[in-house]
Amino acid sequence: MQHRHASGRATRSLVLSAVLALSACGTEPSSSGLKPAAEPHVGTTAAAKTTDLIPTETPTMPDNAPDLSTPVPASKELATLGAGCFWCVEAVYEQLPGVHGAVSGYMGGTVDKPTYEQVCGKKTGHVEVVQVEFDPRVLTYAELLDWFWRLHDPTSMDKQGADSGPQYRSVVFFHSPEQERVARESLAAAQPSFSKPIVTEVRAASTFWIAEGVHQGYYFDNPGAGYCRMVIAPKLDKLGLKK
Repeated sequence: MQHRHASGRATRSLVLSAVLALSACGTEPSSSGLKPAAEPHVGTTAAAKTTDLIPTETPTMPDNAPDLSTPVPASKELATLGAGCFWCVEAVYEQLPGVHGAVSGYMGGTVDKPTYEQVCGKKTGHVEVVQVEFDPRVLTYAELLDWFWRLHDPTSMDKQGADSGPQYRSVVFFHSPEQERVARESLAAAQPSFSKPIVTEVRAASTFWIAEGVHQGYYFDNPGAGYCRMVIAPKLDKLGLKK
């Protein structure tokens, strides 16, 4: 899907509590966990985000974000995934046919309304995640998970590339018993492509806290940034997606 840049983007107020319960600062993986012949995962140059980017503005939603204040229509479904840097994950999913929105945020921790700085402090238990609203008639949940295994290293425990910590862990947060079933089957099917055990957690979704506005659509709004050029662009190129 075509990403819409921040300039001219309509600002919407956020509901950051119960309505978001519809239900991290990472880099991309090395190729150490993969069988050389398979290489389904995308390796990139080691580079790290820094904690210099600690926004102070009120979070805002991008134009292509799902409206999380209302129930998801029957024709659409939510998926919430942690695979390292949410900038990277978002840049992949928002381009896929059938995806109506991809929003970066935090899930799985113990602190309400966590900030980027708090999550980077590695003490809240939150994971950097992307919540995807998609049409399963166009892109099934199983197909969405196929991309998940390809876009990061699921054999790396709490670490992606040059960054380590609990916010980088690989997690599938399921929103229904059916999603849990499909996720566990997908994990088992993906395992033969990797030489090391997949350490991805499959957990029930909890409160989704949307990340600060500067993180939404970060790659397409900042293509010249060092992290975007060194980490995200090579990933998209290897996945055959728009850079």
